[in-house]
Amino acid sequence: MKEIQDIVRAYGVARQLNKKTALATVVQVEGSAYRRPGARMLVTEDGELTGAISGGCLEGDALRKARLVMTQQKALLVTYDTTDDDDSRLGVGLGCNGIIQILIEPIVAEDLNNPIALLSAVISQRQQAVIITLFSLQNRLGFQPGTCLLLPEKGDKRGDKYPLELSELLEKEGNQVLQSKKSLIRNYQLQDKVLSAFVEYLHPPVSVIVLGGGNDVQPLVQMASILGWSVTVIDGRTNYAVKTRFPTADKVLVAKPQQVLENITVDAQTVFLLMTHNYNYDLAMLRQLLPLPVVYVGVLGPKKKLNQMLEELESDGMEITPDQMQKIYGPLGLNIGAETPEEIALSAISEIKAVLAGKEGTFLRQKPQAIHERSVVNTPIPVGSSQPVSDEVI
Repeated sequence: MKEIQDIVRAYGVARQLNKKTALATVVQVEGSAYRRPGARMLVTEDGELTGAISGGCLEGDALRKARLVMTQQKALLVTYDTTDDDDSRLGVGLGCNGIIQILIEPIVAEDLNNPIALLSAVISQRQQAVIITLFSLQNRLGFQPGTCLLLPEKGDKRGDKYPLELSELLEKEGNQVLQSKKSLIRNYQLQDKVLSAFVEYLHPPVSVIVLGGGNDVQPLVQMASILGWSVTVIDGRTNYAVKTRFPTADKVLVAKPQQVLENITVDAQTVFLLMTHNYNYDLAMLRQLLPLPVVYVGVLGPKKKLNQMLEELESDGMEITPDQMQKIYGPLGLNIGAETPEEIALSAISEIKAVLAGKEGTFLRQKPQAIHERSVVNTPIPVGSSQPVSDEVI
């Protein structure tokens, strides 16, 4: 989500300066690649790049093609085949082993449903959404519909560049992706042509609620902000909860435990860290957080402290279920030998990322499979048919 935020921000600057722009999007990958479908890069006519579609090896060639797209005002689908051992013909050393499809679209400011407008609508509200991008592998030089449909969790759909006969199917796919929270690619047979749809699931940025405003919280707030996470720092002490101490935080609030939940919105992307170094404050917060539908509550300090808090809550008559215990991470952080505040922040941030991604946080070299799941291209669905086919899940 941070990449999208940066792109929208950069586009606003480019538009003020009256610069032409184009958006490059990775829409399909077969095999290995540095970036997966959904990676984006904004290109300006003077060569400024925001975002990334690779580790740096494709950007130069994509820049040249993006300038062509700006000139012709026509979307272009570009294929980079890195399975070829001799990749010198691209002028780059790719070092991957996959086929990467990148769609480059001109941004027309007057078009209220241009790709940036749809992405702006996604980040303007804190909710889940699906963005659908249509492209044609069959006719690369022909019409490429591009980023054409936004389906928010709440509110009306936006977009108008897709074939009308696909409208019902695309909305159905979008609603399924909202439920599964997994992007996918579908192929559709429309009479004599095949269109591919990248149905992309987008969720709001992680919202980190840090209870505690000590010096050890400062590096954690900085790291979370670098990732594009929304950060709120809350402390009961007025001399600790000060914006100048946490300049990158979105909010810095002074609140007692019973006031905390009144000042924040809790959703599936919200995580909590108890870092006040105040036993009674942390205890009061843990009592409120356990019943909430969140997946992560990190507790700073030794295991003995957490056990004592849990025992005290149970002695007060609170029944703590196995599901509630599953969301508590104490001591917080991955076991990386962290000692300093900066290292502890790295440990905590890594653990949060692993939990939200459903990963174990182990060494990648111990993983027997590839880092990313391999995609399998499905058989095109004849439009008007209910024939089931396998999905290409991203």
